[in-house]
Amino acid sequence: MQRSEFTALLLGALTVCGFAPLALFPLPLATLAALFVLWRNAGSQRQIVRLGCLWGFGCFFGGVSWIYISLHDVGGMLAPLAAAATLIVCVYLALFPALAGTLYWRLQSGIVWRDVLLLSGLWVLSEWLRGWLFTGFPWLALGYSQSPPSPLSGYAALIGVYGISLVVAVLAALLACAWRRPASWLVLVGLCAGGYALQNISWTQPTGAPLTVSLLQGNISQEGKWDLERLDDSLSTYARLARAHPAQLVVMPETALPMFLDDVSSEYLEQLLANGPTLFGVAVGRHEPGKPEIYFNAAVAMSVANQFQVYAKSHLVPFGEYVPPGFSWFLALLQMPMSDFTPGAAHQPPLNIAGQLIAPNICYEDLFGEEILAALPQATLLINLSNTAWFGNSLAQPQHLQIAQMRALETGRYMLRATNTGMTAVVRPDGIVAAALPAFTADALTAEVSGYAGMTPFTYWGNALALIVALGTILPAMSRKRHKPGRLW
Repeated sequence: MQRSEFTALLLGALTVCGFAPLALFPLPLATLAALFVLWRNAGSQRQIVRLGCLWGFGCFFGGVSWIYISLHDVGGMLAPLAAAATLIVCVYLALFPALAGTLYWRLQSGIVWRDVLLLSGLWVLSEWLRGWLFTGFPWLALGYSQSPPSPLSGYAALIGVYGISLVVAVLAALLACAWRRPASWLVLVGLCAGGYALQNISWTQPTGAPLTVSLLQGNISQEGKWDLERLDDSLSTYARLARAHPAQLVVMPETALPMFLDDVSSEYLEQLLANGPTLFGVAVGRHEPGKPEIYFNAAVAMSVANQFQVYAKSHLVPFGEYVPPGFSWFLALLQMPMSDFTPGAAHQPPLNIAGQLIAPNICYEDLFGEEILAALPQATLLINLSNTAWFGNSLAQPQHLQIAQMRALETGRYMLRATNTGMTAVVRPDGIVAAALPAFTADALTAEVSGYAGMTPFTYWGNALALIVALGTILPAMSRKRHKPGRLW
């Protein structure tokens, strides 16, 4: 391995430190700038591809290697197979930085300002593609690293997480291509100051009376969750937590009740309801005459006994909640119950409970910010229900909370998280984590929150603006005759 290639691998791994839990938010800007320098000094397209792949592999292997925990430690897959599957996923994700680098090699002009724009736009478009292709996996998009206290978090309500990635890429490209030019530093300072100024704008306003919420964290292990002999332990844990922490709204995690809704006794539901209106995760079946029964991973709101409002998860996890065609053999290697759900509708009305209109999202649905917008502007609260036992004691928990911070910023609403093992938290509309429970504890987080009304600019146009700008940045490189590839100035 050449020195530049080892450097790229190391830079990618260091990038992970820019995300939660360390959250050294300037670091991804620096490591991306260093990658851009390596690309500009590369002597061939093949070298560009290697550098991009190694940077990406370092980043994703360091940042999402918790996939191994899900497959082996929790899912029961044999260690060699789980390791191989994790490596394959990381290599696949590393192809997207390599794709951006390949297109840069082909389109670079040698003119500084054009190359700055080109690098920035291609990077963001590759991130968006990664978040869309094959149902998408936008984890570790660079914009997520800029949650508060980063000044760039102010751009979230305007252009969303991909827009922030674009700003990061612009700053990185300026450092890589034109750090000696005073104008570059003026742009850098101006973009940071602009983000800081935007943090002080309130795009949405509180509506209605504040309410108290109790977010329950049962800390039920995944191996015991679906064990019929331990079912009573799961039910009693959540009944006890709800009884000890009554509120105007009690929220339980994804599949907190490890059974079908039809099998939950009326007596148990009445126990829950005695502590306040309740939102809980449970599997819901539906049967229509002449058709096979289908099942949904659902969030169920209950204000009156045996009267339910249901949100059915629409963005399912491949291999975890459904089996892609041709991969049933893979599922056979895992000990994964309840893995054949049907997706819910893309557009579902908010749930009317406790005087609020609630937009639930389940597990990693909150990675897809544009999908969250389907319930807006009607929804006044966002609530995420997750079963994080699948990820063990890994980086996934703090990283997922950081993603929730971005959704709160983009929408100008509270994001409440009720998780099985962590991190159960209250995130304010400004992206600040107001409170969080320690992971791997059975407890409840009680807080007073407000519903919010109104729309942020991002709520209007979603990812469209960031993508249009990103596309616009590559047009100058395509509009005129280019210099010989590899020329720097």
